[in-house]
Amino acid sequence: MQSQDVAPRPAPASSGPVVDVEQAEAALVEHYPRLVRLAYLVLPPSLGRNRRVLTAHALTQRALPRGRTSGDASVIPAQPTGGGRDGDPGYAFVRLQVVRTALEAGLPLRRKAWPKRSQLPPLLPQVWGLRLFPRSGGADELALDQRLSALSGPARAAYVLRGLEKLSDTNVRKVLTATGVEDPGAALAEAGGVEAQDALLDSPEFDPCSLHARPTDLMRRRQHMKAALAATAAVAVCGALLGLPGDGWGPDGAAAPSYAQNPAAEAALDPGKLTRVAALAWESSARTDFSVWPARGSLVHDTALLRRALAVWARPGESVQVSATPGTPSGAPAGPPQLLYAGEVDQARVVLLYDGLRIARYAEPKDGTSGAALDFARVDGAGGAEAEAVVVGRADSNVRYLTAPWVTKAAERDLMKPSSGAMDLTLSADGVTSPLASPATQAGTCTSWNVLQLKDDSGTTHLMTDLGELAPAHLTAGRPSAPHEASGAQSLRTWSPFACSLAAVRSQGVRSVNAWPYAQQPLPDASGSAAWVCTRADTWRGGGTRVLAQFRTPGGTYGAVAAKAENSPACGSRDPHVLAGVLWKSAAGSWYLLAAGSQDTESIRATGGVRGASQGNLLTVRAKQGAQASLKGTLSDGRQISGLR
Repeated sequence: MQSQDVAPRPAPASSGPVVDVEQAEAALVEHYPRLVRLAYLVLPPSLGRNRRVLTAHALTQRALPRGRTSGDASVIPAQPTGGGRDGDPGYAFVRLQVVRTALEAGLPLRRKAWPKRSQLPPLLPQVWGLRLFPRSGGADELALDQRLSALSGPARAAYVLRGLEKLSDTNVRKVLTATGVEDPGAALAEAGGVEAQDALLDSPEFDPCSLHARPTDLMRRRQHMKAALAATAAVAVCGALLGLPGDGWGPDGAAAPSYAQNPAAEAALDPGKLTRVAALAWESSARTDFSVWPARGSLVHDTALLRRALAVWARPGESVQVSATPGTPSGAPAGPPQLLYAGEVDQARVVLLYDGLRIARYAEPKDGTSGAALDFARVDGAGGAEAEAVVVGRADSNVRYLTAPWVTKAAERDLMKPSSGAMDLTLSADGVTSPLASPATQAGTCTSWNVLQLKDDSGTTHLMTDLGELAPAHLTAGRPSAPHEASGAQSLRTWSPFACSLAAVRSQGVRSVNAWPYAQQPLPDASGSAAWVCTRADTWRGGGTRVLAQFRTPGGTYGAVAAKAENSPACGSRDPHVLAGVLWKSAAGSWYLLAAGSQDTESIRATGGVRGASQGNLLTVRAKQGAQASLKGTLSDGRQISGLR
């Protein structure tokens, strides 16, 4: 049962830094995407995604003060994590206004009271003829959104201020009090009942500035010259709907009404024109990509199913759950796509299609025609291991793959247990694996990370991991200039302590992840030797790469992230170098700054809170707890590099 939002009481007056319109406007413009995300998360999901998006933008745009003001900003704490927002009264004031109005927008309308402006549909911004909604996330994001929807408005605000704004409970209490919440303590307690998943709050699922657009009911928007023609069209549409058999599905299934009469578009929707590759074409082809996959499955000749899949791809109706990896367009195919699979998987009928750029997966229940889903993944340029498996079904935290025709063996192994053997998976005649546990859906403490192990007809073994998308990510190991398969004994040992870090790149459109052990560092006080590993996740779209420099002490089960960067060339083929550092406490109780660079680092220098220098690619300097330092390195060719950040 959902909790009811509690009406904020009038905020107490206070005095503090004076905030004028210019200062607040500068903060709003600089941090607009973050403020809109904050509003979107605090607003009740019951509004629906389209209105929630527009309301979040409207509330943020109306957050500017009417003139010079004081008081509100003084109760908003500075961010403890650094950044341009720290100590900025303008940002503090605007954030307070956004939270206050978002809480007001979630209050129920009352008969004997005038509604507040934030409770009404926004006048601006307005978008006509389109429904807007953020990108669909994975199972974790959906579960978090459902848990947040069950919270009261103040509790939802407390959860978001904790996780997104990184405020302490004391500071969250101050913010809620300033917005007029009557019992901030109760809101904090209620928010504490939801597991903290701070990283998910930054996911595309909750980004109202990066949106998908779908048309509204285009039939209703057609302009008619005469009222009689409009009435006739409405009667015709209603009559057609009433005349549908069963539960109301026509030949196009869950597709929206057709709004394009174009020969090329019509050809793309004709099941008879689907590209079907011969079963043995791959054996004589020099290509090892999806273009030589044959059409497989027991339903490849089910014309009605294929027609529904193509129609929903072109025009997904409002009831269709659509998801796409970041950077993947979800529009209709330009021409007839290639049929990869059509068959029954668990309790669903599934169709896999390929248009040269994307894999599209259409699924509908076997026992009905409601609840259709459409998923997209970008796979342009895939070849070899990257074109050896596609997710064909998910059920009960398990995943099944459709494998390439040249895959001869499939197995499951725990990446965290390199000495354990792989467990064989059954391959059906169509190339579908038996179910294996998916790490993409696991919650809580990471104690295992199951990966798919595939062997091709040449005898090469590849490792793939499910990150919550159609295309699994290819795992490799070694130097960025010459990565190799991660299936060897040494590579498995390299990956083992860092397997759980793959959770940080779930649902990000990741193509491959490489683990590069770039340094071994002797620890002070005779504490053994620590390993430095750089993991780099490259994406199908090119941007959005994630780089983690990780540090592991002897005997440690997990590695620790020492530094991270996004859209950085570090640890990649274009810039196979890295430098990172970490504060470390020895068993004797002494603190040290430890830093390591790749092998071609000739010297390292630390400045700031810790000062020191060394020749070579390792640096060890005594430090104090909490000290902060900047790192600079010099490579063998004389080039300067900075610490990863």
